[in-house]
Parts: sequence; C-alpha cells; structure tokens
Amino acid sequence: MPSKRYLSGRTRPEEHVLRYTEIYADLIGAPGALLPIFHRIQERLGYIPQEALPEIAEALNLSRAEVHGVMTFYHDFRAAPPGRCVIKVCRAEACQAMGAEALISHAEQCLGTRLNSTAADGSATLEASYCLGNCALSPALLIDGHLKGRVTPERFDALLAAARAKEQAA
Repeated sequence: MPSKRYLSGRTRPEEHVLRYTEIYADLIGAPGALLPIFHRIQERLGYIPQEALPEIAEALNLSRAEVHGVMTFYHDFRAAPPGRCVIKVCRAEACQAMGAEALISHAEQCLGTRLNSTAADGSATLEASYCLGNCALSPALLIDGHLKGRVTPERFDALLAAARAKEQAA
C-alpha cells in the first residue's frame, strides 16, 4: 500500500489520508473554510490530529504555519483525544467571584488530573472555558456538552457520578 511521508520522517498509509479529506472535502474552496473544517474534524474524531494539519494546509492552499496558528489560537480545538467525559469549567470573572477556582481545585483532585489535561485512565478531560454565558448561575460548567450552573464541589461530585453511570450504561 502506498504511504505518504511527512517532514517528521514518519509514514502513514494513504487510507488515513483519505479519512481526513473525506471529512471535509465538501468544504474545500468555500470562503473561510478553515474553522468549519476544524470543527467538523473535531466533531467526528474528538480532536484534530497533528498529521491532518499539513493535509488541510495543502487542500486550502495555506501555509502549515497559518493552519497551526489558527488551531492553537482557539482553545476549544484539541490536539489529543479527549477523555470519555469532557468537563469545561468557566473561568470568567463572575464565575471566579463565585468560587470557580475552588471548584477547579476540587475537580482536579477528584479526576486526578490538572486543568487542560486528561486523566491518565482516559476517564475525563478537564478544560477551562472563558465564558459559558451563564453568569447569573455561576460558577458554571459544561459536562459532556450540558450546561450546569451553581456548581458546588458536592454538586460536581453528583454530576460526575451521573456522567460515569450514564457512560457505563451505554
């Protein structure tokens, strides 16, 4: 099977190249396609693999530096697979004033990981968000895409237990 060689010297079978381009082929040529391509890849895979960046750059006639710069500028794009449960804690001013930092410390302790990383067992990813638009109910977080407000450490424990129970039932 033919392989494609990258600057890193690594090779990858062509079937993987097709996997990425198939995800966004209909967006090539559209004005401002880069962000929609990133969103679509992350929606399908959970993250944007680094080896997809040169392919995206080539498809959009952009430099690799431009594509990498855009990806790393936006905090919502991941370069590594997320945990099975993704938790985003708001760190905006209203949430900070209502205890977000204590909530983050509690979450880090419960999950055994630091902010903006994934637990070693892959069970959860803890990420920062810089406004969830739920200021009246701060501190707020997203857990697997569901917005929750007035989250105390105790409520965090209950939400995490419910997410893990849902995962095991699936």
